[in-house]
Amino acid sequence: MDLIKKLRHMTSASVAECRKALEETGEDIDKAVALLRKRGLELAAKKQGSGAKEGRIEAYVHMGNKVGVLLEVNCQTDFVARNGRILPVYKDVAMHIVACNPSYVKEKMFRRML
Repeated sequence: MDLIKKLRHMTSASVAECRKALEETGEDIDKAVALLRKRGLELAAKKQGSGAKEGRIEAYVHMGNKVGVLLEVNCQTDFVARNGRILPVYKDVAMHIVACNPSYVKEKMFRRML
């Protein structure tokens, strides 16, 4: 169990994936890390072609109602778009845009910044 905790801390992989990787590598932590990285790259390659079809629109209006931002954030799943841990990020990004005081932002320019 301690090896699973250590591997999970090192890789942020799920407990099940850590256990499976340790079983496959004979409980060699270095080989398990390498195996999890390989699996992660394979998973990322699969997801690369899929589009971001879900998302959220965040509106922010600064005090005094003189400056505002309408922000569209696209995600692959609605679960991510509504995740309570990421909701404050939308508002923070909108507030940063207001702080930069842009006249406008072109979509292509913004995608390059990500």
